[in-house]
Amino acid sequence: MPDWWVYRCTGEPHDGLSRLPAAPPWRSFTDGPPRADLLSLPPRPAHLAGHKKGRYLQASRYQADREEIHLVNLALLLRRPLLVTGSPGVGKSTLAHSIAHELKLGPVLRWPVTSRTTLNDGLYQYDAIGRLQEVGLAERLAELRRGRRRGTVRSGKPSEPADIGRYLRLGPLGTALLPWRTPRVLLIDEIDKGDVDFPGDLLHVFEEGEFTIPELARLHRPSTKVMTADDEGWVELRRGRVCCHEFPVVVMTSNNEREFSPAFLRRCIRLEIPQPDETKLARLLEAHLPEPEAGASAVHAALIGEFTRKQDEEGAKLANDQLLNAVRVAESLWGDEQGRRLISEHLLRPLNEG
Repeated sequence: MPDWWVYRCTGEPHDGLSRLPAAPPWRSFTDGPPRADLLSLPPRPAHLAGHKKGRYLQASRYQADREEIHLVNLALLLRRPLLVTGSPGVGKSTLAHSIAHELKLGPVLRWPVTSRTTLNDGLYQYDAIGRLQEVGLAERLAELRRGRRRGTVRSGKPSEPADIGRYLRLGPLGTALLPWRTPRVLLIDEIDKGDVDFPGDLLHVFEEGEFTIPELARLHRPSTKVMTADDEGWVELRRGRVCCHEFPVVVMTSNNEREFSPAFLRRCIRLEIPQPDETKLARLLEAHLPEPEAGASAVHAALIGEFTRKQDEEGAKLANDQLLNAVRVAESLWGDEQGRRLISEHLLRPLNEG
């Protein structure tokens, strides 16, 4: 492996990020003396402590080719977003979790995109209605305590408005842009499903690394405590401004359902994950499943061959986890001809087949 690689896809957490050179001047967001308000990474969610569930297990056993690893490191070096394309199920989203796991960058901030997604959804959400309801309830209770009846003229000092910070929550992008001591990993999943203007709306934030929350800025308060996208996370914002210390590790996935503008593409490192070949599939099985016995090795080879045959000869779109499921079931059904047919027709059924 090249010495300058920080991410190596070994599945073993390490402190290699400390070897990453300083950001290029045009991608640096730090000027002047070191900031005193840098944040430490949040702990792993309590309900997952001591467990290797779901994404955490997949992240530790992710398999990437040399070119994929190379491009990830280019994105880290240049502090540029990584645009990952490929068919569904090849591991685009898992790559973000693999980077966070190996480089010890904390929980991944995931932002799933739909046709209704806007930039503001990722920056922050403000529950204005909830705040107004609480203000109204507080005023009503105050009137009752003063023994006044409904409809009388109010007098005296008005009720103190509810703390606005309790009704503001930073989204995944807003949380990623906080001044973390170590950059966070932000997964913007299926960006191609968004509105035609959505990728362009991201460009300003990607270039500036900061944004302001108008609802806080107009209050002229020195600081306000708001919620983050992390479980039970809170942070203190000064003058309603969010500004990153280091650009986050941004992984954007796309299923190639649309084209992106040149202005957007030139700001990204583009990585296309191809359909895996037999060698990569064998590594995938070796990483996720116990070492097979002598007879089971032939079953693995047969299923890998069936998987690649469907892709190459029939143009089938298949996901990696379909092969894992097929191998797991084959331990019980492979000796039966009907069982083999069920595995081929149902567990290895192409995703592009109705």
